[in-house]
Amino acid sequence: QLELVQSAGGLAQPGGSLRLSCAASPEFLLGTYEIGWFRLAPGQEPEGIACTLQGPYSTKYVDSVKGRFTISRDDAKNAVYLQMDALTPEDTAIYSCAAGWTPVPSSCSLHKGRYSYWGRGTQVTVSS
Repeated sequence: QLELVQSAGGLAQPGGSLRLSCAASPEFLLGTYEIGWFRLAPGQEPEGIACTLQGPYSTKYVDSVKGRFTISRDDAKNAVYLQMDALTPEDTAIYSCAAGWTPVPSSCSLHKGRYSYWGRGTQVTVSS
C-alpha cells in the first residue's frame, strides 16, 4: 500500500508562511497520482482545499485559499508540497495529503471519495 509521509506542521503568525510536504517511498511514483490536500479545523467538517492531477498543469483550490496557497510537485524528490502564504487564524487545522488514481479525470477533485491513500496529518496553527 502506498504510504504518504508528511512533514511536521508548525506555528505561524497571521500573515506568515509555511510549507508542507508529502512524500512517498521510492517504489511508488507519486507523480503519477492525483493529489489532494485536506484540512480539518476544530468543530468543522473536513474540507478539500487544493488538488492536482498528474503533471504540472492542472490544479484546483477552494475559494478560501485561492491566491494564498500553492500546490506543487517535485518528481525528483517523489514529493508534493503545499505552500501556504498570507496565513490567517482561520487556517488553523490538521492538514492531510491524499493520493488517488482515476482513469482520465477531467479535473482533480476536492472530494475525499476520490482518494485512497492518506497521510497521517499534521497540525498547522496560526496565532499571534
